[in-house]
Parts: sequence; structure tokens; C-alpha cells
Amino acid sequence: QAYATLHRCLATTSHLIAPLMPFVAEEMYRNLVAGQDASATESVHLSRFPEADRTLIDQRLMEATRLAMRIASLGRAARARAGIRVRQPLAKVSVALRTPEEASLLDSVREQVQDELNVKGIAVVALIEIDVSQKATAEEGGYAVALDTRITPELADEGLARELVHRIQNMRKSAGFELMDRIVTTYQAGDHVRRVMASHGDYIRQETLSETLVEGAPAEGAYQEKFKLGGEEVVLGVRRVS
Repeated sequence: QAYATLHRCLATTSHLIAPLMPFVAEEMYRNLVAGQDASATESVHLSRFPEADRTLIDQRLMEATRLAMRIASLGRAARARAGIRVRQPLAKVSVALRTPEEASLLDSVREQVQDELNVKGIAVVALIEIDVSQKATAEEGGYAVALDTRITPELADEGLARELVHRIQNMRKSAGFELMDRIVTTYQAGDHVRRVMASHGDYIRQETLSETLVEGAPAEGAYQEKFKLGGEEVVLGVRRVS
């Protein structure tokens, strides 16, 4: 079954690009389709364009995906309206849907929406419960979202950890490191950043491929940057592990 699906995909791809890249499409078709299927025509340009098998269409999945995209778009608009960075986790987003049936669709893509909006949970509410005049809200086409903007110390720490990862990743690029290079990260900062480095160290090391997180001045030859983060001055250094 997997081989048949792959074969159909390769054949369809060859047909789709044939009008624009006839020689590339022909090479693909002869090597990957005609060369593997004795019943296939000799050339992609002599074969019939494939017809869609509509029995394979998952209509419910398509509707759930469209719903997820709409809610994610509204959620990002609400974040922008409230001035809250996407890297800052939030506890909850309340969502008003147009029909009760859409609640079950949302359940099937709940994790994806939570990841996209960086929230811990989703609550389905009635439209009347959302005051769209407030900052952290957005409404469109009968849908509405409202973000819970209360940031607990735990959420603030997680947001700072994500920001540190973002900074270190950018430093890796600026230093010219390869994608899979292991590094040592050093830091000089105030109490808040030090606490986050300790409590979220495993996450930061994993996301940045840091062998260790070392408090102190950057080693000689390390790439370093200084910036303000969470109201504190931070000095980060990254050095590739040889």
C-alpha cells in the first residue's frame, strides 16, 4: 500500500511539472515510474493526466484543518493587538465557534492550535462571553478568540527560556556554526536569567545543542553578544565543541 501511494505521488508530480520542466519531468518519470511499472507508458508526455481519487479525500480532516488555521490566525491577531510576543506562553485561549459541531472538529486539532498559539489550554465558549472590544481579542466571520493575558511567574520563566533559546540560535547562525554542531554556552546575567538557566536548563541545552550552560565570562575565541532581556543585562557566549 505504501509503495503504491508513493508510486502515485511520483507519477502525479511528473505530470504536474511536465508543462514547465519537460526534460526534468521526463527524467523523473522514466527513472521512478516507467522504470518500475511495466504497465506505465514510455514517456510522461504520452500518458494521460492522473484523475483524483475522491474516495481518498478526508473531508472531516479538511474542515478541521481550515478551522485550526482560522483560529490560529485570530489568535495571532489577538496577540499582536495586545502586544504579547508569540514566544511568551499563555495559560488559555477562549474560542467562540459558529456551530456546536465545530467543537468536535476543534478537539481533533486541539494540540496543533495550542502549539501554534503557545497556550496551555483551549476553552470553547459562547460568542456573547467574549468582549471583542478588549485588547487581547479578535473576531471574524462569526468566530472570536480571547487570550488570557495573566502571566504567572512560571509562564514568565518559560517565556524567558524560549527567548534565550531564540537568542542562542541566532548567535549560532551569526557565528557560522553548522546545523548539528555541538556548542558550549556561557552566560552572565542577573538573578532572573540565572534562575531560568537552572530551572529550564534541559530545554535550553536540547534546543540549542549546548553540551553545557556555564555561568561566567565567554571563553577566549567564543562568539558573544550583550543585550537586555527581562530588564536585565545579559552577556551570552557560544563556542563550538571541537
